[in-house]
Amino acid sequence: MSSKLPLVDLRAQYRTLEPEIKAGFERVLERQVFISGPETAAFEQEFAAACEATECIAVSNGTTALELALRALGVGTGDEVITVSHTFFATVSAIVSTGATPVFVDVEPASWTMAPERVSAAVSERTKAIVPVHIYGHPADVPAIRAAAPGIPIVEDAAQAHLARYHGSAVGSNAHAACYSFYPGKNLGAYGDAGAVTTNDLEMAERIRALRDHGRTGGAKYEHELLGTNARADELQMAVLRAKLPHLRAWTDARQRLAERYEALGVYEVELQQVQPWAEHVRHLFVLLHPRRDWLIRRLQEDGIGAGVHYPVACHQQAALAERFRSVGGLHVTEHVAANCLSLPLYAELGDAGADRVAEMLAPLLLAEAA
Repeated sequence: MSSKLPLVDLRAQYRTLEPEIKAGFERVLERQVFISGPETAAFEQEFAAACEATECIAVSNGTTALELALRALGVGTGDEVITVSHTFFATVSAIVSTGATPVFVDVEPASWTMAPERVSAAVSERTKAIVPVHIYGHPADVPAIRAAAPGIPIVEDAAQAHLARYHGSAVGSNAHAACYSFYPGKNLGAYGDAGAVTTNDLEMAERIRALRDHGRTGGAKYEHELLGTNARADELQMAVLRAKLPHLRAWTDARQRLAERYEALGVYEVELQQVQPWAEHVRHLFVLLHPRRDWLIRRLQEDGIGAGVHYPVACHQQAALAERFRSVGGLHVTEHVAANCLSLPLYAELGDAGADRVAEMLAPLLLAEAA
């Protein structure tokens, strides 16, 4: 058997960054400041600049980033939040954690992101926010969503979309906030859990900063004006992210180039996520749809090629959400994607040879199925 190609190879990335990572750890260990210290403050400035935002609030993880952004907008018990069911469950659990009810609309058949034309029908007197998801790194059409539901705050789930753009602007620019995950496998990943919220709204930013730190607003250690939580950033994780952030643009360029090599698979009877002309897709994942998805995965794994599924069970199909959601207009595209999606290895260190090996292994399997 040939050498294995994993779905994600974090070791390969670490080998290119080892001195920088260790230097960051050394700074933190010398200071002995481990929570919300100078690494956090510096990363917030650097990541805000990378996202073309005025404010960045680093938090403990991406799920909490979504929850705190929604709470900062006043979302709570009895409210509704419009979102999609084709996403990782964290998107929905963050909504439910505020006490609100998720309202699902279907995704577009081309981009697999929130269908703007479905949004207006989902709005009710209880709608408090909209959470589009930039799935696999392809941004949702947030300006069109805003036009479909004017006046309703938008919080973008950008967990997979670091540096993505829509209509010439950075994601988050047409919303109240964008929320990021730095889970290790993300395009910009920590060595544990971490997340952030970016926004151009100073008042919202200050509210999130208080909510992440037990509701403290005035700097006094034992005075709490809000009911917050402990969602502060870890200095060691911020040091890792600071070491990685300068490389993010080059890694993204590499992902996009490798994805172009995979695009040739579109000549077979598979469905690919179609990049819209107004979008910059940052290729967190390369996903195709095939009715014999599970068989393809087995064959790829037999040849040492990592493959995954993101995500085989839509959120509205999850047992944990039974009778705790509303849907509008049917979720047929969502269910089709969930039943057929297959993720191929994609990371900068994969290289052209690695991507070609995956494609060359997959092509005859697809050809045989099409025959």
